[in-house]
This record gives sequence, C-alpha cells and structure tokens, in this order.
Amino acid sequence: MDGRRRNPYQLTDETPVYVISIAAQLSGLHPQTLRQYDRLGLVSPDRTAGRGRRYSARDIELLRTVQQLSQDEGINLAGIKRIIELENQVTALQQRVAELSAAVDGAAVAMQQREAQVHASYRRDLVPYQDVQQTGALMVWRPKPKPKP
Repeated sequence: MDGRRRNPYQLTDETPVYVISIAAQLSGLHPQTLRQYDRLGLVSPDRTAGRGRRYSARDIELLRTVQQLSQDEGINLAGIKRIIELENQVTALQQRVAELSAAVDGAAVAMQQREAQVHASYRRDLVPYQDVQQTGALMVWRPKPKPKP
C-alpha cells in the first residue's frame, strides 16, 4: 500500500464479488468448468466463510484467458497452468527490477549530493599544484667569470 487509507467499499480488479453462476456467465464457461479449474489450481477464487467461491474481475479475465489458450491455441490444462505460473513469475520479477532500479537511482542521487558536499568543503586558500612538464633540453651551467682587479 502507498500509505493512504483505502476505502473498504472501493472495488478493485482483485475484489471478490461474483458468485460462481455470475462468473460462469461473464466468462462464457459452465460452472462445472470453473470448479474443475479451481481444483486444478488454474483459477483460485477467494472463499467466503461458508466456503462459497467469490470471483474477482481479474479471475474472470484469467478464466477467459484459460479458455482462449485451451480452445484457440490447443494447449492442455497442465501447459496453461505452467504458462500462468511463468507469467506470474515474470510480473513479480518486473516489480522487483522496478524496486531495485528505484533504489539504484536513489543511491546515485545520494552519492552525487555527498560528492557535492565534499567538493564544497575544499579549502580555497591553497594554490593548486601544477606539474612541470619535463623536456629533453639540457641546460649547462657555467659560472660567470670573475672580474679582474
């Protein structure tokens, strides 16, 4: 959660509101098919205190996806279950990458601020050292002749 209080009456895609008969109508499937998918772990709706199934809008979308993969693509239910698991894993990894990316960005900003503090603390009364360039020239010292008396 982002720190704000959520309205308990506000519906989201994850809010379990549909009984099995309505979920079956919305998904275009038979209620027995929904029960079978639940037993196989393809779509697991929330349960009421009396153990009745309650489907969310996300569950219904997942039911439609399962039906499409099964009917149109010819994928068996075990394959569909694996696809759903992998998609969930990809989603979780994408969220983790976003979290880590935000942490790296925050660390970079903190490092830049610290670097600016260090540069601001330099003493300004010192003369910067400049390296004298070496040349290949040879200088010969000859003493001046002494004046004759």
